[in-house]
Amino acid sequence: MARLPPKLAPLLFGFILSGLMSLLVAGISTFRNLGWTPDFLSLWARSWLTAWAIAFPTVLVVAPLTRRLVQACVRQD
Repeated sequence: MARLPPKLAPLLFGFILSGLMSLLVAGISTFRNLGWTPDFLSLWARSWLTAWAIAFPTVLVVAPLTRRLVQACVRQD
């Protein structure tokens, strides 16, 4: 398996994190709104892809700001 260069680690992290989080949130939201319908999985997948398309670029923009906020809140020893 080919491994990515270290400089791509933040991008890969954001890709995986946004994918997993949007998958869970879309699944929960779809289930709460529609229940378990015969086409639940296709509706969930469509919701997830839409959510991921928004979540991934958002994570890339927000992550550096969040890191700085966390550093400001945590004591540096």
